[in-house]
Amino acid sequence: MLRIDRVCAGYAGGLVLHEASLEVASASVQAVLGRNGAGKSTLVHTVAGLLRPYSGRIEIGGQQVAGWQPHLIARCGVGLVPQGRRVFSRLSVAEHLALAAAPWRAAPPGGEGWTVARILDLLPRLALRLRHRGDQLSGGEQQMLAIARALLGQPHVLLLDEPCEGLAPELAARIRDLVGTLARGGLAVLIVEQQLRHALEIADRIAVLEYGRVVYDRPSDEARADPGALAAMLSVAAAGKPSASRPVPGPRSGSGSLTWTATTGMSSDADRPRWQ
Repeated sequence: MLRIDRVCAGYAGGLVLHEASLEVASASVQAVLGRNGAGKSTLVHTVAGLLRPYSGRIEIGGQQVAGWQPHLIARCGVGLVPQGRRVFSRLSVAEHLALAAAPWRAAPPGGEGWTVARILDLLPRLALRLRHRGDQLSGGEQQMLAIARALLGQPHVLLLDEPCEGLAPELAARIRDLVGTLARGGLAVLIVEQQLRHALEIADRIAVLEYGRVVYDRPSDEARADPGALAAMLSVAAAGKPSASRPVPGPRSGSGSLTWTATTGMSSDADRPRWQ
């Protein structure tokens, strides 16, 4: 469902992601781990369209979307639960849900889709807090609201950036259970996680980013068989930091990949981003 192929991305011409590649199948959870500054949030933002890649391909259900604007990527079926939740402090829970359930985001005819009623059935705590403002919710309730907001966009791919950050252990466990439930329902889930133990609980595959490079990507069963090696990888740098002056690679011939450079701007071939 989600395919990331040799994506390079960064800020102001500097590289953060170095030819990162991952695939996330429907009805599965791919966890991405790494130390602070490894590029985890950059990866999520690039997939969601908040950051344009310099090169590489990002496909959603076979559709190339690298470099598209965020609202176009969302309409292709990508939902984002950002780090820090980012709910609107002055809007009530009911208002958040009403905005997220806009008519143009409704499920296609004949599809089950996500509705406000279905969301409240899945997350009954929100049903008790419909009149409360965003700043009156607990951290766990805010995270549930952020997930509900993303689901009402009818996603096929769900991106979660450290959804358990700052939550009490009991609430964090509920969020992880919810992520597993959503994956079993058919969603392709890419989750950024800091704790290896928690990632192993819910993920089907584990990937590790180190200085913007994917240095580990294996099924969770293999990671569980040798957790010590993976823990060491996450705690001790295994490679030197890439040079900031490394050139940004161009597209592979005939690949339809996007190229972005600080000096020449954006160019592409048949899959040029559509600015609509």
